This record gives sequence, structure tokens and C-alpha cells, in this order.
Amino acid sequence: MKIMIAEYAVGAGIPEFMPEGRAMLGTLVRSFVSCGHDVLYPTSGMLIDAGTAVRTEQFEKTIAKLSKDCDAGLVIAPDEILGDLTGLVEDNTENLGCPSGSVRLCADKLECTRALERGKIPVPHTIGSGEYKGDHIIKPRFGCASEGIHKSSAGKVEDGFIATRFIEGEHLSTSIITGKTQLLLTVNKQLIEINRDVSYKGGIVPYHCDMNNEIVEVAKKTLKTLGCRGYAGVDIVLGDKPYVVDVNPRPTTSIIGISRVMEAEIADLILRSRFGELPASVGVIGSFTFKKEELFRL
Repeated sequence: MKIMIAEYAVGAGIPEFMPEGRAMLGTLVRSFVSCGHDVLYPTSGMLIDAGTAVRTEQFEKTIAKLSKDCDAGLVIAPDEILGDLTGLVEDNTENLGCPSGSVRLCADKLECTRALERGKIPVPHTIGSGEYKGDHIIKPRFGCASEGIHKSSAGKVEDGFIATRFIEGEHLSTSIITGKTQLLLTVNKQLIEINRDVSYKGGIVPYHCDMNNEIVEVAKKTLKTLGCRGYAGVDIVLGDKPYVVDVNPRPTTSIIGISRVMEAEIADLILRSRFGELPASVGVIGSFTFKKEELFRL
């Protein structure tokens, strides 16, 4: 198959997110190539060691054109633009990622939280307006990663932001692929630093704790509730129980570590979620720790 893998930082030339973007793109492209597929990826100049680079100065237009020439496509981009970019892929070829409607729901952190509340999934108390007291995490209503997120003990929610009650606990994530069935890849530990600002520093893949079964059950129910398909990540804070704090309807940074410990090709699993049947489980050997500042070397 001819497959397009489009990653925003590399395709649009965004230096701030280039280390993570390049590492995720390289992981995916190498996996699809090793499975025997022809892979094309848009780039503003950064090259990786596999696949065919397609030079671009207009990321969105290149996705629209390139996806028409491919048998399938997958886009990784900030949540607030991922829905529209995924829609372009859906119009032109087989989308290997989450449906655009699910992406847009996940991108709206307030509406996503309300949908999870209706599904009786544990989430921190969240408001989109008014005043708050006690420790809260303030973050953009639309956005991804830890950019613009900070901790505050009291204040008024500004336009375009939400306030979620701060939960003491371990910062974890789950990586799951959804097709006709759901396949857990790994539970991961997120290396998060919280002072006033909240900073993502890296991850440990996989991570085991006594409540892994409960964590996985909550994460799978979350993805079903939101209509996600393909690879997606669910961020969880493990306090007295697992609380869902974010949903990423796309490949996440954890994929870098997963590809190094999993006894299967991530590309094969993504394709099987769309066109075939997923296995009941996958083998994982060892563990992998990565730091954000080291990603350019991966």
C-alpha cells in the first residue's frame, strides 16, 4: 500500500515541537516501511531515515493533494486543527486515525469532559466559566500537550480556558488501538513536573501498578464513549481511583517507547484496526525510558 503519514511539526516546520514530532514520525514511518509499504511524508525540510519526503510550504494543501494519491493516511497534529486535517483525509482516502467527529470532540476539553461525565467515567470537576477556589489546573479549552497549563489556588476562569480540580496522584497514560475490538498496548508513566507551571518531561513504557486493570477498563470505556478508532492515548491521574484528565485521538509520544518494547509492528496493528482483526494481546519485553530533551537522538 501507499501510505501518507503527516506530522504537523515536521510538515509545517514548528521548531518548538520538532523533537517530539520527528521522533513520532520516524517511529511510524519506519514501522510502515518494515511492513512492506510505500510511505510518503510531508516535510518543510527535516528528513528522516525512511520513507519518501515530500517537500511542502503549505501543510494543509499538501495533505489534501497527497492523500488523494495514497491508499490510506494518518495525520498527527495539534488537537485544535487535527479534526479539519483528518476530514481532508476522510474525503480522499482511508483514514487510519480517529474519525474527524471524535477528534473534534476530544479537542474541546470542556465538551469532552461533559461527555465522559454522562458516560459515568471518573473525571475531575471542571468548569468553563466563573470563579474557583482550591487547587485547580488551568488549561486552554482547545489545545494539546502541556502548553499553557498551570496550577492555581483561586481565581476566575478566563475566556478560552477551563479549570479542573487538582487531583493528587500518579500521572499515567494508556495506549490503546481500537478497531472491531480494543487492544491495550501499554500503560505508561508520564514524567510530569508541577510547580506553578505544568511541564511534560518524558515517559516510562510500560508501567505497572496494582490498579492496572481498573486503569485499562476506564481508558477503554473512555475511547468507546468518544467514538475513537485507531491509536489513541488516554491520560489518567491515579488518585483514589483513575481519573481521566485528557484524551489524545492520535498517536502520542509514548509510541516512541512502545515501538522499542512491543513484540509487534505498530503499523501492522494500526492497519489491522482499520482493515482486519486485532489480536487479543501483544507481547511486551523490557521497558524504555525517554526524556523530552533526548528525543532528537531517538
